[in-house]
Amino acid sequence: MGVVLPVLFALFAAFSNALATVLQRRAALTVPQSGGFRFGLVLDLLRRPLWIGGILAVIAAGVGQALALATGALALVQPLFVLELPLALLIASLVTRQRLPGALWLAVAGVVAGLGVALVAASPVGNRTDVPAERWVVALPACAVVVAALARAGMRLPPGRARAGCLGAATAVCYALTAALMKSSVHVLDDSGFVAFLTTWETYAFGASGICALLLLEHAMQGGPLVASQPALTLGDASISIALGVVLYEEHLRSGWWLLPQLLGIALICGGVLALARAGEGAP
Repeated sequence: MGVVLPVLFALFAAFSNALATVLQRRAALTVPQSGGFRFGLVLDLLRRPLWIGGILAVIAAGVGQALALATGALALVQPLFVLELPLALLIASLVTRQRLPGALWLAVAGVVAGLGVALVAASPVGNRTDVPAERWVVALPACAVVVAALARAGMRLPPGRARAGCLGAATAVCYALTAALMKSSVHVLDDSGFVAFLTTWETYAFGASGICALLLLEHAMQGGPLVASQPALTLGDASISIALGVVLYEEHLRSGWWLLPQLLGIALICGGVLALARAGEGAP
């Protein structure tokens, strides 16, 4: 049960996030596009029932993610969110009553198979419950600088693939950092209770990071095609989360000859994600 529970919780969270992506993207395309970063975008979206439904799905995903992180390694849980893209396209096809062609089913199979091969080969282990303050002192500013640089670069570009890619990558960093902070605060809740959870800085830090991720995601969806933003978001979240898991939580991955099947799995995932993102570019 040491691996089964976090995997099940993570799959539930991935499905909820996929549903949220479909609803939020459809809502985001109904509001005027902004030339720069605009906090009022969320106020416009609050008037869209689809967006509200997406937020409820995000909340459900957050609960599932918290439970997954409380019971499993960051390097195991977050890569499973790669499944958001194929799940989002499957949900979108059901909503629009459009059948996916055989090539897309092959891409879905590639993502699923690649993820399975990579995770089995890597076999992430470790579930440290506390992170020394000196590690956060390095990780937090580093992530903040990367997010600020990517967001600034993206918002200075005209709408298109480059802008969507930069904003998608910035969102990925925020998602990974949110997960790392959430893992720490959830363990505080489990070990010391609700009052301690409300008084630990990690709780408010992951809340702030999550809000930044939400704002960046909405602008990424408006900024350009899915084929640019989604691979940066999906693959970036997984890779940065693994790095944070190793650096902050001392999680371990297999090395040696196990790197070969890991690379094969990553190649399958990248090929499948790119194919699915291209398919989703014209999705409603």
